[in-house]
Amino acid sequence: MSTALRSPIAITFFVWRAIFLREALDRLFRERAAWFWLLIEPVLHIAFLAILWTVIRLRTMGGIDVVVWLSVGLLSFFFFRRTAMQTMYGVDCSRPLFVYRQVKPIDPTVVRAALEGFLMVLVSAIVLVGLALLGHMVWRPDDPLMIFVATFGLWLFGLGFGLITSVLIMLVQELEHIFKIVMLPLYLISGVIWPLASIPPKYRELLLINPVAHGLEAVRLGFSHAYHAVPELSLPYLYGAAVVFIFVGLLLHRAYALRLVMQ
Repeated sequence: MSTALRSPIAITFFVWRAIFLREALDRLFRERAAWFWLLIEPVLHIAFLAILWTVIRLRTMGGIDVVVWLSVGLLSFFFFRRTAMQTMYGVDCSRPLFVYRQVKPIDPTVVRAALEGFLMVLVSAIVLVGLALLGHMVWRPDDPLMIFVATFGLWLFGLGFGLITSVLIMLVQELEHIFKIVMLPLYLISGVIWPLASIPPKYRELLLINPVAHGLEAVRLGFSHAYHAVPELSLPYLYGAAVVFIFVGLLLHRAYALRLVMQ
């Protein structure tokens, strides 16, 4: 069927499928054992922090197994961070594709987010199976639906973050370094390595302006209802922030579409 006879939706999905296959091959086989490094990063984070807490003889955190608490929190944060960072470079890394009129700057950004979400599902499954084999209670979560909703919200927020930053770093290249630096304080203030419930309420309210913290708390609560989640936990807030970021990102892509292609 010729391109002229295809509907816009059919063309879009054809483009997305082609870009997805291209990005998947590049992500997994660009370097030797690239797939291994996708897995080893969260594993090393979990192992280091688990050993650290074990050394100070801490067995539980927020009412649940400290290893489970660390693992699901780190995996959830990586769900957001990897999606955001890969999406951020979607436009810059796909410039050669823009010679095809069917490919728009928005296409590689969305596809990269989808690919990263798919890869993180696989990585998370492997890590959780490993924890289950080691005797940690992760194979039967109390609320799988909450885990899915919270994780999907983190993915959406990562997509929105990436849509915005993918345009901004093309307009002002120096912003790339700032967005990379932002990820470190986000890692620290999202409750990845320390329970937010232990922070005094007047300071905790400031930290919970960060939507990622709500996602991490919800995922942990989904794994175990015994977890002492912060009372301010709000999944609607996470989704509201994600929708706002995606909307702003789409507006930026629409406003600067021609400049992104010509730059």
